[in-house]
Amino acid sequence: MPVGTESDLTAGTDEKAVNLLLLEDALISARIPEKMAERIRTAAAADGAFFSRFEAVQKGDPFLCMLVDKNHSLPEGYAPDDLIRLTSGRSYRVTRDNLMLRRAAAEALEQMAAAARAEGVTLTVGSTYRSYGYQVEVYARIVQEIGQAAADRESARPGFSQHQTGLVVDFFPIDDSFADTKAGAWVKDNAVAYGWSLSFPDGFEEVTGYRYESWHYRYVGRELASFINTYFDGIQQYALQFIHAWQTPTGF
Repeated sequence: MPVGTESDLTAGTDEKAVNLLLLEDALISARIPEKMAERIRTAAAADGAFFSRFEAVQKGDPFLCMLVDKNHSLPEGYAPDDLIRLTSGRSYRVTRDNLMLRRAAAEALEQMAAAARAEGVTLTVGSTYRSYGYQVEVYARIVQEIGQAAADRESARPGFSQHQTGLVVDFFPIDDSFADTKAGAWVKDNAVAYGWSLSFPDGFEEVTGYRYESWHYRYVGRELASFINTYFDGIQQYALQFIHAWQTPTGF
């Protein structure tokens, strides 16, 4: 590799220093736990891998890394324009015929399901895209059934649901038993390789705002899924909070 001029080297050093300062601000703003933050600082300072991978993540579809949680909503009126209908007869099964995902997520689901089937595991899809209007109905029904406080552990307010992105699959059965199924174990071990990330892991309700949902996976793309696993211990919420803080330094 040719050696750059002195000015090139100085510019590179200055850029790294600026990035490390921005990194620190984002880690603090995103409330990243100190042990995790220290590992990220060390990785970022040691070589260029962290920032080059982070740059690749940000160059993709912005909705893949968009923070959608109890405090951050989708753009008003958002509806994906590339939804496609899922059908049985592919490598996975569906529980009803009106399930839809964005095209990239649907293609990744097929790839993952085909790999699972090759190992004797069949994935069944129970829920996917929900429009704003449909989420109004879902949330209202759950509030009526179990009350406001309990509902907020189970379901998102309209506009604040990951399902509205068109990038989420709830695998069937949509309850705690999924974790103990062959499908649940297979997805847990293999989802990242196909760009899928568990949204609400066990023991992180104070972070995500939702109780453990072993069945709820969000498609974030292979680059981001690997980035989440490598630097954020597989905790999607921390990674998306960090990205949001980096992109909006004036406030979280």
